[in-house]
Amino acid sequence: MQDLPDVQDAPPAGAATWEVLRTYASDQLARAMDCLSWRGARLHKGVHQGRKSLRRTRAVLALAKPALGAGARLIDRELRRINRSLSTLRDAQALVETLDRLAKHNPPDASQGLLRQARRAAVSRRTAQAREALKDDADFAGRRAQLAVLAAGLQTLPWAVIDRDVEASLRKSAAQAIAASEQAQKSGANDDWHRWRRRARRLSQQYRALGDVAAALAADRDRDKALAELLGEAQDYALLIDHCGGDSPFDDAIRKDLRKFARKHAKQVRARIARTADTSRSADT
Repeated sequence: MQDLPDVQDAPPAGAATWEVLRTYASDQLARAMDCLSWRGARLHKGVHQGRKSLRRTRAVLALAKPALGAGARLIDRELRRINRSLSTLRDAQALVETLDRLAKHNPPDASQGLLRQARRAAVSRRTAQAREALKDDADFAGRRAQLAVLAAGLQTLPWAVIDRDVEASLRKSAAQAIAASEQAQKSGANDDWHRWRRRARRLSQQYRALGDVAAALAADRDRDKALAELLGEAQDYALLIDHCGGDSPFDDAIRKDLRKFARKHAKQVRARIARTADTSRSADT
């Protein structure tokens, strides 16, 4: 089975905003169900891609909530529950992927050996957690069945979303991202930086879902996407630091060096993010 593209069939040219959003949300739910059927070595990637599609669906529902009513809130709550139920397995995969990215983007110095040791430990932890997750829900059949019910419910929602509702939701998402940015830079706390990343990611996903409908917002969309990518890089280092604490998969022999490595680079990335955010705010004034 080939990997599915991030976005599937687009609605017809000139489609109404509500058609664009419904099509995107439906395609993402279908993609999530397919990804959760991946097996063997692709299981971990399937969980990662499936959770990504569930987040994208929820981003659309957040845009359309004023018009979609209680049914949308119920679907969103269930999507959130299913997504969280996969978080432990996804965290194990995220650590492996993070170590791969760091090894790729850092120079071939002493840190490469450290990252290779860490990766072996992370893969071992990931294998154990996958075995445990599948014990409770073989082949994720239960979760996929739940998503099929939610996908049917998605089609019954009153998708009479008007542009004013969408624009107001986008403004709210942007305001939340700005507030999260200010709090993270003020406190320096990892939780606040992670919240900022989630806010920026959701805003980027909402622009993506709207596609050509958001063409007039292209400048904002590009800036927010670039910022979301930088925040993702910072999150890699924060994730590594978190895994050097309690219940760490790493031996004591390398944990201290990993923490030192991650903190050094996290500080550098956060400085770049602060400069990017300042530039974005200056462009808006």
